[in-house]
Amino acid sequence: MRTVVVAAVAAMVVTPMMAAGQEWRDVTLSRQLESNDGLRVRVEYGAGRVTVRSVDEGLLYRMNLKYDEDSFEPVAELTGDRLRLGVESLGRSTRIRNRERGHLELELARGIPMDLDLNFGAVRTEIDLAGLALTDLALSTGASESRVTISEPNPVRMGTATFEAGAAEFGATQLGNLKAELIEVGAGVGSIMLGFGGRWEQDARVSIDMRLGSLELRIPEGLGVRLRKDSFLTALDSEGLIKRGDVYESLDYEDADYRIDIDLNAAFGSVSVVWIDPDN
Repeated sequence: MRTVVVAAVAAMVVTPMMAAGQEWRDVTLSRQLESNDGLRVRVEYGAGRVTVRSVDEGLLYRMNLKYDEDSFEPVAELTGDRLRLGVESLGRSTRIRNRERGHLELELARGIPMDLDLNFGAVRTEIDLAGLALTDLALSTGASESRVTISEPNPVRMGTATFEAGAAEFGATQLGNLKAELIEVGAGVGSIMLGFGGRWEQDARVSIDMRLGSLELRIPEGLGVRLRKDSFLTALDSEGLIKRGDVYESLDYEDADYRIDIDLNAAFGSVSVVWIDPDN
């Protein structure tokens, strides 16, 4: 990975807000882009609303934060090819009232090769990765409601995309646009929806580890699917799949242009397969 060179901070606006014994601050930070070299990006935010999308205005990033300054401080730190964004704890009490008041609105440069690591706590997220050139992706959320989509194909090939959700309602769509060799999903308790639409240009492996909850797999017609299930007290609605030995396969698995092999490890809950239009 080569070093990214950026200009100085382009904008910083701070506005204090007092609320219920807490001082909330609004901060806007941005950096101009001066190189197309790759980087590793880590983003951290604890509680509130989070949006992530791309920006193509000659910026490396633009970040708008609202946070409790009694417990956190903003982070925008570039060291070599490593970029850290978001907030970090001051080591004081992090009990946050009025969680919905906090937010992180983040825009990242389009077309810059990056390993992206998103680490969130009790948040509501809306993430669209369209336009980002992702070589690897990791998303971790706690007790949250998260929506992820990839509305445009990734311009580069990706190694691994990892999604970890705690007690969560989690949905990801257009996963074919990631161009990932491996998609890993870990879920604690909650409802998980995985949509495998998008533009498929290669085969992929999918690993799902789920403790308790419901899982919906939305598969576009024409994509070959092989499902291996290692589960305990987990019901599988396998419409459109044929059981062959220890696996379930789509009728066109052998003849499909592209295939996904899904390894499912589930403890309790339900799994359903829904066939969708290839354009969804």
